[in-house]
Amino acid sequence: MIEILKSILYGVVEGITEWLPVSSTGHMILLEEIMPMNVSDSFWNMFLVVIQLGAILAVVLLYWNKIFPFRKNKEGKYIPVKSIWILWSKILVATLPAAIIGLLLDDWIDEHLYNGFVVAVMLILVGVAFIYIENRNKNMRPSVTSLDAISYKDALIIGLFQVVAAVLPGTSRSGSTIIGGLMIGVSRAVVAEFTFFLAIPVMFGASLLKLIKFGFSFSFLEFFILAFGMIVAFIVSIFVIRFLMSYIKKHDFKVFGWYRIVLGVIVLGFFVVRTIL
Repeated sequence: MIEILKSILYGVVEGITEWLPVSSTGHMILLEEIMPMNVSDSFWNMFLVVIQLGAILAVVLLYWNKIFPFRKNKEGKYIPVKSIWILWSKILVATLPAAIIGLLLDDWIDEHLYNGFVVAVMLILVGVAFIYIENRNKNMRPSVTSLDAISYKDALIIGLFQVVAAVLPGTSRSGSTIIGGLMIGVSRAVVAEFTFFLAIPVMFGASLLKLIKFGFSFSFLEFFILAFGMIVAFIVSIFVIRFLMSYIKKHDFKVFGWYRIVLGVIVLGFFVVRTIL
């Protein structure tokens, strides 16, 4: 029962941090340092990724009409929607760089980079980047103000920024792609939505890879730990996505930058003190 309660807390943290640009994986690693789950290392490595599927399903629910590439006509037949197919082709372009790196380096990244020190450093560096870019863009009007206006070149650049998050935990997948979009003139609302959609193939692919490596051989307890975490992440994500889209209509991302810096300094101090003691 204790492990189920822990999975619920992990689901809450995942649902909040997956969409805010503060690094969900980073927070999950830090939470594991404070409140580790009594599970095998192989299950934990899989859980850390697959729990994000719950959060992704919230995007599918909230944005179904924007991402489902077919519509019913008057005769009741489904016909393709060209603009949505084009959007998915751009998402595919943006997905490829991280997908290639993930397939090639997945085990190496898990072994060498999934630790508190890397998380702390990346929390700080990306926080500084957010503040710098928002200050730079303060008096600039975005050149891309709709999803349709994102070019294939824009999509590729955003996808290349996502590679950083794929390699370095604590970067934040949404944080890195948002920074990439802001740097090339995409509006906050548009880059946030594109980031949401980009998460769908990325996280489905990453989750499938982890499940295959784990072997789908769940114990009764492991199944319920994962299920509860995903369900809670799904519910919390619905509220967080709505909040974020409302928030960025009137505010910039600097508050998240400052949050990252403060948290990163605290975490770095924690690990330094623990090492000394």
